[in-house]
Amino acid sequence: MRLEGKVAVITGAATGIGRATAVLFAKEGARVVFGDVNDAEARETLRLIDQVGIAGRFVHCDVREGGDVRRLV
Repeated sequence: MRLEGKVAVITGAATGIGRATAVLFAKEGARVVFGDVNDAEARETLRLIDQVGIAGRFVHCDVREGGDVRRLV
């Protein structure tokens, strides 16, 4: 629980390394807010975070769009 009380903001967390990072951070106690353009896969990442028992939140985010990034943060 090295990240207990922290909030992690992760981009590209719907699959791959981003998903693994989001789940690992949740297991370490961080509340996870993550963004991606892949809504379907993001739901699976959110499910995995929720299984850990930590609050997770997904925000549709294209990092090429400044408004999306501001909304994520």
